[in-house]
Amino acid sequence: MRDKITGIIRDALEACFSRGALTRVDVPVIEVETTKDQAHGDYASNLALVLASSLKQNPRHLAQTLVEGIENAGHVIRKVEIAGPGFINFFVADESWRSGLAEIEAQGEAYGSSLIGKGRRVQVEFVSANPTGPLHIGHARGAVVGDVIARILEKSGYSVFREYYINDAGNQMQNLGKSVYLRYAELLGREVDFPETCYQGDYIREIAREILAEEGNIHLDRNDAVPYFTDYAGRIILAGIKGDLAEFGVIFDRYFSERELYEADKVSLLLKALEKEGFVYSDGETLWFKSTALGDQKDRVVVRRSGEPTYFAADIAYHKDKLDRGFDLIIDVWGADHHGYIPRMTAGIQALGKDKNSLKIVLVQLVNLLREGIPVAMSTRSGEFVTMREVIEEVGRDASRYNFLMRRSDSHLDFDLEVAKSQSNENPVYYVQYAHARISSILRLAEERGLALPTYAEVDLRKLSLPEEMRLIKAIVRFPEVLEGAVRTLEPHRLTFYLNELAGEFHSYYNKNRVISSDLPLVGARLYLVAAIRTVIKNGLAILGVSAPERMDKEAGEVTNIDEQI
Repeated sequence: MRDKITGIIRDALEACFSRGALTRVDVPVIEVETTKDQAHGDYASNLALVLASSLKQNPRHLAQTLVEGIENAGHVIRKVEIAGPGFINFFVADESWRSGLAEIEAQGEAYGSSLIGKGRRVQVEFVSANPTGPLHIGHARGAVVGDVIARILEKSGYSVFREYYINDAGNQMQNLGKSVYLRYAELLGREVDFPETCYQGDYIREIAREILAEEGNIHLDRNDAVPYFTDYAGRIILAGIKGDLAEFGVIFDRYFSERELYEADKVSLLLKALEKEGFVYSDGETLWFKSTALGDQKDRVVVRRSGEPTYFAADIAYHKDKLDRGFDLIIDVWGADHHGYIPRMTAGIQALGKDKNSLKIVLVQLVNLLREGIPVAMSTRSGEFVTMREVIEEVGRDASRYNFLMRRSDSHLDFDLEVAKSQSNENPVYYVQYAHARISSILRLAEERGLALPTYAEVDLRKLSLPEEMRLIKAIVRFPEVLEGAVRTLEPHRLTFYLNELAGEFHSYYNKNRVISSDLPLVGARLYLVAAIRTVIKNGLAILGVSAPERMDKEAGEVTNIDEQI
């Protein structure tokens, strides 16, 4: 619908140019927004305010000229008003909203899809946790945010490649090997000093026990024991990470090892190239990246005095590898603690000769996990953490995925385990799934009574005249606009907000109105409406990687209630 309004504005502006009512100027992108208050119409545009300066006109006068240029739009627009300093408010005709239901019927599971991506290749890198321990609940939030960003991009016509960057080089991995080796020696009767800097979790002992069971004590006094234990533990932990992610419905196209960069000498080759171009310089002891020349607050070290490259050096090399693979857009999903890293990485992209907008970074804030009102500490080093697997096993995949998306990714999230498990309206995913199951019950009952679901050509949608019916129609017709907004902003939480509002509108409507009654034309219209709502809910949940059950425990006894209602 928004596209139709945008087209009407564009046509009106061109008509004004053609007849000389306005001097022809360059026209910016026409912004059309959904109004927050229905009293101000369905959509509003600020085009008159945007063009007022270049046309040297009063915005309200310019808005009036634009409105007078609107022709042959009566089938779409019921009324147009000018508000405030020059906003143009559009009231869409009810019949135009109702006609939008035909697209839902025609497209079915494809409803909401678009081609705005035009096949552009996008790489989404997310999770990318060090393979030094199991994924915890914070990683789980990043996993679902990244996965749903990839899903909405695919739904919008982008070609998406999902990637996990394995940080398997550096001190943290060596510390993992040392931790396992010390537990191994401990199991063999050695008294060891286990430093606080080592990883404390029980999984370290389990890996040590596994090595001992398979290979005995042959590693006890070997000089290369720690590197061996590092490789062994890294493989075991990474295999567990892959398994946990698969259980969570997150599948990657590639797991990219940091070691590959060093084995192919890509880090040193990159630094030499950047030095030649003037972006890397030496102070005699260390190598620096001249990031201040590209908007950063200070230059960054890329090679330490010891000759060891920094993580930043490897990250630039990794992003060069991404660009060399031909991606049009790179999206990195990072923990919020990496906020200060953004300017230097943006500078790195520009040093590689790319526009800074070819990299988008989505930040994911921490999760506050509550168990019986007490925050649960999460530290892979201390071992006091709740793993992603534990959360999924306790509350289920659907509730986990949905609840992680109930706030903006860059906002802290309180994850209430008891709410996530409850079968009540307090549980957002249950609330939405229950709406889908409720509608499925209605449609089954209608079929049992011989009431066929009509097609658009057969149904009289003028019967849908109640304010709450029009609110429902507007909500589901706007579904593609919600997805487009989520894509353009990379904000998947917009979809959960939308689905909960839609479910709320439906539950309220259902509690007040009979879908099946003796008025057969009205029954046909309402069945058509609820079927369209079910399609949209199912499509939205599918994008979130959440199931859309047709029967639920509470719903199982509700068919009788529906029967009694009518």
